[in-house]
Amino acid sequence: MLQEEVKEATSALSVHSHNIKVTELLKDGDTLTFLVISQKLSGTGEFHVVRIYDDFEWLQQHFFSQEDVPGLQGIIFPPLPPKAQVNPSAKAMKQLGLLGLGEWQPYCKALETFIRQVAAHSTLSKNIALEIFLTSADPPGKQKARKGIFNRLSHAVEEKRKNGHKDVDEFFQTERDHNILLTGCAKTAAEKFLDVVLTEQKIAVACGHFAAALQLFVEPGDDPAKQAFTKACVKLSEVFNSLQKNMTSVAENNFNTVGLGLDLDSRYQEAEKEMLFRRTCKLVEMENARRNAEKAKPAKKAAMEEAKEAAEADFAQICEMARNEIKHFQNVRVEIFQQALVQWCEKQLLTAKENADLFNQHLQAFKEMA
Repeated sequence: MLQEEVKEATSALSVHSHNIKVTELLKDGDTLTFLVISQKLSGTGEFHVVRIYDDFEWLQQHFFSQEDVPGLQGIIFPPLPPKAQVNPSAKAMKQLGLLGLGEWQPYCKALETFIRQVAAHSTLSKNIALEIFLTSADPPGKQKARKGIFNRLSHAVEEKRKNGHKDVDEFFQTERDHNILLTGCAKTAAEKFLDVVLTEQKIAVACGHFAAALQLFVEPGDDPAKQAFTKACVKLSEVFNSLQKNMTSVAENNFNTVGLGLDLDSRYQEAEKEMLFRRTCKLVEMENARRNAEKAKPAKKAAMEEAKEAAEADFAQICEMARNEIKHFQNVRVEIFQQALVQWCEKQLLTAKENADLFNQHLQAFKEMA
């Protein structure tokens, strides 16, 4: 059983983390199936495995459940995209944001980024569950992973009040303040950019409709005036068809570059926010343990001191992990968005050049008609 194989143990990943690909999506009724391909380190071939979204959740849950990993709660876990659906509800569409436009290739890219991020992570890549996910032909998603204290801390309503707890470390207090600001800004930027892409798609559709409407004026006959008008309508229809293709390409370029970059940045800001919240919860636990040790009666003094030392050691490990994660996250965040901007410039420049040539041809055709 796969569930029995997944243990809190270290394992050297047998594939190249940077070559993992989610290449295809198949629809079987309401079930979406993804093909995950990874290149073997030995260079002797590739692993091809079929996975559903539940398998990705299974993998993420095993990362969350590693209670024996020192400082686990200080990790900024790579965010898994929300579950895509064949016929998503309004609520699901809102959660998906840019990934809810109905284009499956970008969604596969988002899942691919998630897998690559965890496979490149110095701690998460050691979990044997990742090796199973990438190499086993069996469907791991059918096996239920146990839930650790990590999840209960992240999502318990009664812990929310700890968000405003004053931090003892200026570095983390500053990071919390910045994260609150950036989380809101990143979410707003992604939402506004989605509006831009949707508007571009609407313009493309309108151009297509107008191009079709112009064809309605095409009339046969020998009347020179009608022939000239018909010819002008046909050429103008071709122009608007070109405008439709151009705007469609612009929207796709925006979505596949800056759009995906903003979406990932927004979800990563939320992931950092969750990590900082977990650390704050541990800070409150440590401070409570210290107060309990100070107030403890002689009969319970030794036990309270032991609990205090354990809480302090746990908190120190989380802080060390969190500090390293934040520094790494900041560097990677800049690098990822820089790549998105470069790709956006390259694609839009290519699209602009292609369409400039095409529109020049249309212009020459109109000049010849004069």
